[in-house]
Amino acid sequence: MSVSQFDVKQIGEQVNAKSQPFRQLVDHLHHVIVGQDELLRKMLVGLLSNGHILIEGVPGLAKTMAVSCLAAGINTRFQRIQFTPDLLPADLIGTLVFRPQDGEFIVQKGPIFSNIVLADEINRAPAKVQSALLEAMQERQVTIGKETFRLDEPFLVLATQNPIEQEGTYPLPEAQVDRFMLKLIVTYPNKHQEREILDRMSKTNPVNTIQAVMEPKAIAEARQVVDEIYIDEKIKDYIVELVHATRDPAAVKVPVEGMIHYGGSPRATIYLTLGAKAVAFLNGRGYVVPQDVKDVAMDILRHRVILTYEAEAEEKTSDDIVKTILDHVPVP
Repeated sequence: MSVSQFDVKQIGEQVNAKSQPFRQLVDHLHHVIVGQDELLRKMLVGLLSNGHILIEGVPGLAKTMAVSCLAAGINTRFQRIQFTPDLLPADLIGTLVFRPQDGEFIVQKGPIFSNIVLADEINRAPAKVQSALLEAMQERQVTIGKETFRLDEPFLVLATQNPIEQEGTYPLPEAQVDRFMLKLIVTYPNKHQEREILDRMSKTNPVNTIQAVMEPKAIAEARQVVDEIYIDEKIKDYIVELVHATRDPAAVKVPVEGMIHYGGSPRATIYLTLGAKAVAFLNGRGYVVPQDVKDVAMDILRHRVILTYEAEAEEKTSDDIVKTILDHVPVP
């Protein structure tokens, strides 16, 4: 289907109008969060794409604060759930409680019934709890007893995890990690940013709240505009080529043969398309350019490329492999 220049221009005008509050939200987040530009921007990409996010980094890098400020900025309900080895699925989704006066069981909903859910240190919880969370993420509904409840929109799970090397942590199974649209790696601030953190936060009661700049319905409206953003046939082919390169690198002459055990699933193709559209939206454009795809490719593919023992023996990481793929697959 061909799209005229007039249509693209019209979409661009809608994008410009609807994306303004999101740019304003990033500015507000920076009143509290120093640096972490990529984290804040990619959280909005996940929000616009209706995709959940896995955030990895050592403790103390403002991961939790960033998520709580995001919820405050869009005036939604927010729940923080601390995952621990003794957590039960009922602690997350809720349970049936017996009421003696009526002789009946009533549903007591758990903290999953919120708009933005922070699953803190998800890789410290037992498999049953992780499965309960990931089912809610995938189906966007929860079953308690015989009743099934739809989760309110927007519904976004941001899960944090400490690096696997830390004591008391366990890697999430690949099938569960694949449910997350993005995996973001949060790193230490640089010296300049750390000095700013010192000046701003070295108080007994630092300012760590922001004012709401939009309502939840603005997200639903923005997502409709994101769906309309134009993406050229050549860029669609480029996305498919990138994902196929993670499965059969030799076919596109990427020199990583024998290093990939499993590549990206069709979910990766869908998320690359949605993510690229969300990046274009945040940049105020009504059309996708190849750089938009590259901007989200690492975060979408890094947890979907499972390495072989040979790659690990050569001390290669999934980031190294994805970077090689991005360097070798021709850009339209």
